[in-house]
Amino acid sequence: MSNFVKGTTLATNEWNLLRYPVVAEPEQKQAGKTVIFKVTGTEAATPETIAAFALPAGKIIVPLKVWLARRDELAPRLAAGELGVWFESFELIEDLVERVEDINVFPVIAWDFVRFADGRGFSSAALLRQRYGYRNELRAIGDVLRDQLFFMRRCGFDAYELRADRSVEEALTGFKDFSEPYQASVHIDQPVWRRHAR
Repeated sequence: MSNFVKGTTLATNEWNLLRYPVVAEPEQKQAGKTVIFKVTGTEAATPETIAAFALPAGKIIVPLKVWLARRDELAPRLAAGELGVWFESFELIEDLVERVEDINVFPVIAWDFVRFADGRGFSSAALLRQRYGYRNELRAIGDVLRDQLFFMRRCGFDAYELRADRSVEEALTGFKDFSEPYQASVHIDQPVWRRHAR
């Protein structure tokens, strides 16, 4: 069964998400404790990994670093509407925005939630929608769970690849957790006191 949700309903996923090969990473410690989140400036992959990254036919979503390093090679696929990019949680939206004239040239942009507790994707989604005017599909991937969906939608996500071990039917109920959001958001641009006459 599909674990892909578009809008607020189960949908067919037409895109192939391409990930880096899994490698064992050295444990990082700070003040004697293991660091679980990568920080901005961390290298996503080695130049050798990026150069050897396989690009199958069809609609693909590639890591940001692959697109940055192989832009000329990928340009025809982008022009054909067959290429999207995805961000790791420690990468900056500006690294993509500064290299294209119009961010909307990408039919899909995805954000990888490596861990449920890492909220950087929420801020980045709002930036893409509000500051940079991104209008196409904004997809949440990785550790995407039911409890996040309502808030992801408010920040600008409109597609979700749920974690494979979770029930999609149960997750869809997450969109109905709150009947009337109080604050404005990307999804509803006015606070409740402006939406309702007194």
